Amino acid sequence: MPKPTELLALQIIPGKVLRVSLPDGRVRTLTDHAGDAPDGIVVESGAVYWTTMGVPTSDPDTPGEAGHDFSRPNGGLHALDLDGGSPREVLPQGALTTGKQLTGDGAGTLYWGDREGHRVSRVRTDGSGLTDLVVNPAGDGIMAECVGVAVDPARGHLYWTQKGPAKGGRGRILRAGLEIPAGETAANRSDVEVLWSDLPEPIDLHLDGGWLYWTDRGAPPAGNTLNRARVPEAGAAGQAPEILADGFAEAIGLAVDGEEGIAYVSDLGGHIRAVPLPGGPADGQEPREVAALGVPLTGLCLVPRDPSGRPE
Repeated sequence: MPKPTELLALQIIPGKVLRVSLPDGRVRTLTDHAGDAPDGIVVESGAVYWTTMGVPTSDPDTPGEAGHDFSRPNGGLHALDLDGGSPREVLPQGALTTGKQLTGDGAGTLYWGDREGHRVSRVRTDGSGLTDLVVNPAGDGIMAECVGVAVDPARGHLYWTQKGPAKGGRGRILRAGLEIPAGETAANRSDVEVLWSDLPEPIDLHLDGGWLYWTDRGAPPAGNTLNRARVPEAGAAGQAPEILADGFAEAIGLAVDGEEGIAYVSDLGGHIRAVPLPGGPADGQEPREVAALGVPLTGLCLVPRDPSGRPE
């Protein structure tokens, strides 16, 4: 089976979808019309899909990220053919508050975290069937913000991160069913499990081979890292995570190639790094920098071996 040769990465300002060659790090632009603050990206059913966070309200007197308020609902969900063309809207601007990590189930359904929307949602790739799966109380503020998302269709599980305050050490990773229990609502589910708590600031997730991987942009030494842990059994808490790599410049995007035994991480410093996974085919190799773009990067995904985007 041929291995993937490209990553797709999101440049946040100005919004672009980039194609990054794995053999040589060459970067090309798939589209420079990705919208306002793109964040999550996935290839599903032969097309590229991504979320946008929208335009924040900015306070010039507050420095850094804290000065940008994304609570206005002006995020969106967009699509583009892998061979280019013009982007199209799957969901119109304002259907999301702040679109974050995006994933697919391999069967035409997309899932994402909505940070300031305090929810996790899904929709089919044609824009139909928009459904909230998790809705947290708005009054819980930053503790209720959902960011990363992963799905396990075979076992019927949904995983997501709630990052908590910046560098706050109160991040969590949670799990629930892909379907809301009968008689319950997205705002009142009885099947939500907290698998990990008191993490520095977990961001994007990836599920592969019984392992859950995640990036963390919190404070070192446990933050700005790539982590993994075994997926716990029902009702069990997660074991202490294993830090696979550190020293990122605000780690965000994550793509894992389980067959090749490599995880790819993007960060706000503009770097994309390849990290060999313990016990995999690349074990023993040194991490390498795939590309250094010098602009903030968010979401990351592999272009599948099967160009149709179907699971193999």
